[in-house]
Amino acid sequence: MISRLLTAGILLVSAAQEIDHTKDSLDTVKSALDKKEAVLVDVREKGEWAQGHLEGAVFVPLSWLKTESKGDNFAEHAAEKLPAKKILYLHCRSGGRALTAAGLLKKAGYDVRPLKQGFDELKDAGFPVAEK
Repeated sequence: MISRLLTAGILLVSAAQEIDHTKDSLDTVKSALDKKEAVLVDVREKGEWAQGHLEGAVFVPLSWLKTESKGDNFAEHAAEKLPAKKILYLHCRSGGRALTAAGLLKKAGYDVRPLKQGFDELKDAGFPVAEK
């Protein structure tokens, strides 16, 4: 019994450590976006998106990802919103939801790189905000 609990605990810890915030600098992120090698994905929820979002970002809320990832056609549904052959830089408000979203999208085969920086930090770093 104890060995099963330890094994389960180790598996949970290793799964959680599998995804971490990207080490790519914000200059690297900007360059990849400019070269069309990457896409910025906003995983915040609809109300947050409506209050302001970054120019060129794709809106794919974490709630949608969680719901869709439980279905059999998750990869197909994700492909309707996200390009398969590009780096996905994920962001939210403070970095936590980006990690969760990255885990889901990584399982679907995407090259995901969650950003530790949230919307406000990205805006302050010179990422342009879309006009309303």
